[in-house]
Amino acid sequence: MRINKFISHNTSFSRREADELVKNGKVSINGRTIKEFIEIKDGDKVRINGRLVKLKTEFTMIVYNKQKGELVTKKDDRGRKTIYDTLPDGFKSFVSIGRLDFASEGLLLLTDAPAIATALMTSDIERMYYLKVKGEVTDEVITAMREGLFAADATKGAHAKTDIKSMEFKPFLAYSVLGSSGGYTKLKVIINEGKNRELRRFFGYFDLEVVDLKRVSFGRVDLGMLKPGKWRYLSNSEYNDLRDFMKQNEIHY
Repeated sequence: MRINKFISHNTSFSRREADELVKNGKVSINGRTIKEFIEIKDGDKVRINGRLVKLKTEFTMIVYNKQKGELVTKKDDRGRKTIYDTLPDGFKSFVSIGRLDFASEGLLLLTDAPAIATALMTSDIERMYYLKVKGEVTDEVITAMREGLFAADATKGAHAKTDIKSMEFKPFLAYSVLGSSGGYTKLKVIINEGKNRELRRFFGYFDLEVVDLKRVSFGRVDLGMLKPGKWRYLSNSEYNDLRDFMKQNEIHY
């Protein structure tokens, strides 16, 4: 494991902060100060500013009900509200498992174990959403949800500064049209990937603007009755499910 990854996994420092610590000569391995990103071996003693880094043997994960109008980021240069402004100070170092954009709401998982966060982010675990789109969901849209779609231009619904212009959308695992009125359509969809603004881009390809988007579950973790802006720890059964996932995917923590 590279030194910057080792530091981010076992301390509250982010990978970027770990990079700076190494570059500034704040890190030593077995008593030798380093300034290069070398591999850590079992038994190596890593110190930051002379303080020994202890291996983490436990991890914590929480469920947060993100509110609209919050950013999933540690800091915003425009001074906008972030989820960490709402969460208790003890969770400032936690990382989110994927993101929900500024206008979206619902279930967000956060953990103090970056390795687990990365594994879950890139997994094919099911995610369920409720959406409200402006316009009619036609047979063409239904076919794309069922069969998948490659969009050469997937910029509608994307962030204005995105570098990702095209996108391939896998078939939805499940979908249902819940009703339509006043020029809007409500849907429930289940997908198993978490690409950048994936659902907004998918429906944007068909000129359907997503006006409401709420994630209600991630795997077997469900939002339930958790109110907006509130959080909870995983239950024992949810932790057991997570450990099973880690074992099956050979994720070592």
